[in-house]
Amino acid sequence: MHYNHYGQGPVRLAVSLVNDPPETPADLEKRLVDESLVLEDSVTAAVMRVIREFLRRWETVVDATDDTGRAERLNPLLAEYTAAPRLTDHAGDGWHMHFRAERLPVDRQVCALIAVGTALHLTGRGMDRLGRCRADGCARVYADTSRNGRQRYCSPGCGNRDAVRRHRSQASAA
Repeated sequence: MHYNHYGQGPVRLAVSLVNDPPETPADLEKRLVDESLVLEDSVTAAVMRVIREFLRRWETVVDATDDTGRAERLNPLLAEYTAAPRLTDHAGDGWHMHFRAERLPVDRQVCALIAVGTALHLTGRGMDRLGRCRADGCARVYADTSRNGRQRYCSPGCGNRDAVRRHRSQASAA
């Protein structure tokens, strides 16, 4: 079985890059390589700027309040960054699908990967499977990959803190 390059990994990558933005091109490149991306070029400051701008637009998908709004915000990203699907064995790692043209700059590779990964995540798991943490004072993004589809916090820590806050609030009201 081959790794699905457009599975939940790209959505987790987007969440990671939004919640903990890389400081330098070298930091971004390391994170992309650690995610097993086969980069065709080096990451530069210009690449970082394009990816940051893309992620700001991607966050509007996260922040949409309904399914139609999510689709309306994601479709332009798909139109701008993706191409017709094609089979490739570019790295000798086995045949797989790409939803982008060959020989793209790194920024376009990453944007295409995240756009398609997000579309597959939302259509495969549910259009409500992206969000902002519901804990007071936390605005981090999460991608719900849980079995039951009920994730509402960016981490167990935020969920636990919010549960303690709610419990204390109820106890003091009683």
